[in-house]
Amino acid sequence: MKALIFAAGRGERLKPLTDHTPKPLVNIKQKPLIQYHIEALMRAGVTEFIINASWLHQQIIEFINALTKKHRFRQINVQFSIEPNAPLETGGGLLKALPMLGKEAFIVVNADVFTDFDFNQLKQPLDDAVAHLVMVTNPSHNPEGDFSLKDGVLKQKSPNQKTYTYAGIGLYTPRILSPPFSSDTFSLTPHIKAAVDKQLITAHLHESQWHDVGTTERLNALNRR
Repeated sequence: MKALIFAAGRGERLKPLTDHTPKPLVNIKQKPLIQYHIEALMRAGVTEFIINASWLHQQIIEFINALTKKHRFRQINVQFSIEPNAPLETGGGLLKALPMLGKEAFIVVNADVFTDFDFNQLKQPLDDAVAHLVMVTNPSHNPEGDFSLKDGVLKQKSPNQKTYTYAGIGLYTPRILSPPFSSDTFSLTPHIKAAVDKQLITAHLHESQWHDVGTTERLNALNRR
C-alpha cells in the first residue's frame, strides 16, 4: 500500500516561522512533523511514499533524501509531486499525484497534524466505498465539526446529530475525484461531500491524541507539553 503525504501548504498562520521553514519540517520535540508520519506509516508496513510539496519544496526534498540515507529508513521509496508555482490545494494535489499512486487504495495524511494514530487501522478493504476517513472529537478551533457519523457511514452534519472533525487522515481510492475539473487548483472537500451524499464514504472515530498544528499558539503548546 502507498501513502500520500500532503505537504504543500504555505503555513500562513505559522508565520514568521514558515517564512524560512516549510510547515512539514516544523519541529515537535526536536523532530519534524513529516518524520513522525513517515515513522508511523512504516510501523504499519508502508514503504512507498508520495509527498506533494510546493512552498520551499527543495528543503523538504533535501530533508527526505538525507533521512532515507539513514539505515532504518533505507527500506522506503519516496517520490515527490512538486507544485512549483503555488500549492494546487488538496484536490489538485491529489489529481497531480494520482499517476504515482496507481489504481489501488492508498493512505492520505496531512503533514500538519500531530497524532498517535495507528495506520494499521486503514488496512481493511473498502468494498464499494470510495474512501474511509478518520474523524476526531471537535477541537476548539472547529466546534461545529465537519460531518456526522452513523453506523460507520459518514453523513452531512445536521442540527440534531453529533458532529465530528475530519482528522486529515484517510484511506482513499482514485474514485474520490470525479471529472471534469474546471481548474488544476481545487479543494478535495466538495468531492468528499458529493460522495457523502451518495453514502460512499465510511469512517471511524479516533479518540486518542490528535492535534492540528495550524497556528504558532498550538505549536508552542505542543512543545511545552
